[in-house]
Amino acid sequence: MKKFLRLLRVEFKRIFSNSVLLAIFFGAPILYGVLFGNVYKQGKVVDLPIIIVDQDNSPTTDKIIDAFDDNETLLVKDLRFTTGNIMAEMPIEQYAAVITFPTNFEADIFQKRHPEIRVDLNMANILNANTASLNIQSVLMTLNAGMEIEGLKKQGMHPDQALASFESFKINFNKLYNSTGNYVTFMLPGILAAIMQQIIFLAMALVFARDFEDGYFSILIKESNWSLYHILLKSTPFLLMIPIMWAIVSFFVPYFKIEIAVFNFPMFVLTTLLTLASMCIGMLFSIAIPNQLKATELLMVISTPAFILSGFTWPTLAIPDFITNIAQYIPVTQYLVGFRKIAFYGGDIASIMPEIYMLLLIIFVSFLGMVSLLQFKIYSVSKKQKALVQVD
Repeated sequence: MKKFLRLLRVEFKRIFSNSVLLAIFFGAPILYGVLFGNVYKQGKVVDLPIIIVDQDNSPTTDKIIDAFDDNETLLVKDLRFTTGNIMAEMPIEQYAAVITFPTNFEADIFQKRHPEIRVDLNMANILNANTASLNIQSVLMTLNAGMEIEGLKKQGMHPDQALASFESFKINFNKLYNSTGNYVTFMLPGILAAIMQQIIFLAMALVFARDFEDGYFSILIKESNWSLYHILLKSTPFLLMIPIMWAIVSFFVPYFKIEIAVFNFPMFVLTTLLTLASMCIGMLFSIAIPNQLKATELLMVISTPAFILSGFTWPTLAIPDFITNIAQYIPVTQYLVGFRKIAFYGGDIASIMPEIYMLLLIIFVSFLGMVSLLQFKIYSVSKKQKALVQVD
């Protein structure tokens, strides 16, 4: 035990002497948490710039323009009476939409000619375009209904009868799970989980690769020839430090007022399994690739697209099966599926058993590979050392 503690102190010294590792491990979650949290802090898109071309310039179009002004999501950036060269302005102004009222718009409404309002959406940014489209439709449909009802009333129909004639049925939308549509609630937890997986990958990728590069591995195996001993030695510092980083990351949930259930036992189990799975994969790469740069580069190849492939933001039904099947073996994929079940749907351990089983499988396979490969390397290096001794 004394020998293990002595070697453990050396491990901590080697970890804290690596400025790159410290910057990644301690700096990345805090920096990215603050950065992305503030990016999405507003929670929803507001003041999307639109331009209105009013070729009719009538009281009716003025009323519609006022309605657009009252919509918090849309910002009437400019009102003009001729189209001009809007396309030339787009690269600079980046309007979300251009709304055009045709000539004789009001007269055509009064004469029941059903004039057409043209809406040109800027699809360069899909999120902005969809948000603008939804709000533009909401404003125009509300006003359209109001005008139809007013027209019926002017024809002598009773207000209640006019409303009933136009409104065949009512629609009541009840929003569940993130009912406010807050974007920080939707995005930030998933991003933070992906970041934690990435820093664990990168941190663990250095533990054995560095020893192979600077020759410290040859010194270590003189202390023990068992791979499990060295795996425990290398993982212990991170088993102590990673929970601290998870605690810091979890602080962003109340700080940004994210109303989700994350401080519970099922989430603790899921987070623990993500940590162990990420550690095992990182250490496996560190053993298999005895070069710090190459090990981290290959793990980045896995980690970088993990968030997109997980299906957290883009539905897995729209992703080709062969890509989805590959993504199932990336720990954060299972974590984010389970996370949504717990945080948003209030699920328990039973609801996340498929994700737990998959994470346990990832841990088992990567741990078995890690132990076997490390034992083989210990045997190889020990054999070389004995051969050198015999030659001397």
